[in-house]
Amino acid sequence: MLLIGNGRLVTRGAPCQFFENGAVVTDGSLILAVGETVTLRKEYASAGFVDARGGLIMPGLINAHNHIYSAFARGLSIKGYSAKSFPEILDGLWWTIDRNLLLEDTYYSAMATFIDCIRNGCTTVFDHHASYGGIRGSLFKIADAAKSLGVRASLCYEVSDRDGVDKMREAVAENADFIRFAMTEKSDMIKGMMGMHASFTLSDDSIALCRENTPDGIGFHIHVAEGMEDVDDSIKKYGKRVIERLSDLGILGQNTITGHCIHVGENELGIIKDTDTMVVHNPESNMGNAVGIPPCMEMVRRGILLGLGTDGYTNDMFESEKVANIIHKHELRDPSAAWSEVPQMLFYNNAAMCERAFDAKIGVLEPGAVADIIVCDYVPLTPMSSDNVDGHILFGISGRSVVTTIINGVVRMKDRELIGIDADAVLAKCREVSAELWRRINL
Repeated sequence: MLLIGNGRLVTRGAPCQFFENGAVVTDGSLILAVGETVTLRKEYASAGFVDARGGLIMPGLINAHNHIYSAFARGLSIKGYSAKSFPEILDGLWWTIDRNLLLEDTYYSAMATFIDCIRNGCTTVFDHHASYGGIRGSLFKIADAAKSLGVRASLCYEVSDRDGVDKMREAVAENADFIRFAMTEKSDMIKGMMGMHASFTLSDDSIALCRENTPDGIGFHIHVAEGMEDVDDSIKKYGKRVIERLSDLGILGQNTITGHCIHVGENELGIIKDTDTMVVHNPESNMGNAVGIPPCMEMVRRGILLGLGTDGYTNDMFESEKVANIIHKHELRDPSAAWSEVPQMLFYNNAAMCERAFDAKIGVLEPGAVADIIVCDYVPLTPMSSDNVDGHILFGISGRSVVTTIINGVVRMKDRELIGIDADAVLAKCREVSAELWRRINL
């Protein structure tokens, strides 16, 4: 039993509660109680004590769309690569990397990413994987890394026709095998989805194969209209826009995640809402790829379940929140935009997405919820309450403010020291493995 207290505490959930000197008590993997530190220390005197030292105690963060396989791109220079468009970025950089990724590369990419997640207070990750140099067993390697570091993860492999029918079928089989494996897991820490790259790299037959190999109740995870090329391809080949095509093919629904949805029209927004399909916004990646800004404020207005992800750009969800807050103000030329909508995405909608993918309650500090808890080194210089905590977070906290990370009731980092994790050894191995990957890419 643990008691994390002596800090300002925000519960999230409905209603969101705030304690000026609050504490949360855990018993095993679940939260037992939340309240005032003085009261709970008396009631649970035998519990181990984690001192927040006046910092902010809050639920662990959730990344609703990540790409672990992109980890070894940092600092990479590819001969002849000088992309001028989104398709050139995909083929010249990301597909070049994933075509050269072997299983060892995938494993260490995952280890590095999950360590960074722990350091940044991200306790749950929805990952969308690709490694066409080593397909079979790749999701299992990521799951091994997640288990060893204690991070909660929903995993899938992005099926695509881009490297031929045989590899497309291998990718479908990898998803199907992993979904079956995840369904036997009783820890609620590992889940599987059927991953697909995007409409423009998938034929109707390939999508049908994905659907045929997806058990009832399991969703799809797919990029949608990230670039106009996806839209143009769908209209040219099928006479309909991307969301319309996916709807006709039976892909949408309450368990499906559509990443990006930048270039979606009025009718498509209606279909997303009517099918209760989830959408994930990835602000930094969208800006980096120069593909545009999705109509997020309109999605929120319509009641679409819109979450926040990073698309592999970072593992710092606070950073993504800051960027999302700014770009929608800029795009709409409206300084009032995004103040409430972006915190809704990060702190509430991502948790609601977890409720569809996992069995337990995630993303809230309340009795019965999973004990995913972080402490941030932040002492406010102005009054803090449930009404203005999001403003304090936006302007005062980053991922590196996180000092303690607890996942499923286990302390994974305390006072910025990783517990039972030799990060130096992992990163040294990452440098060795990534150097060999870079050599293969530039042969």
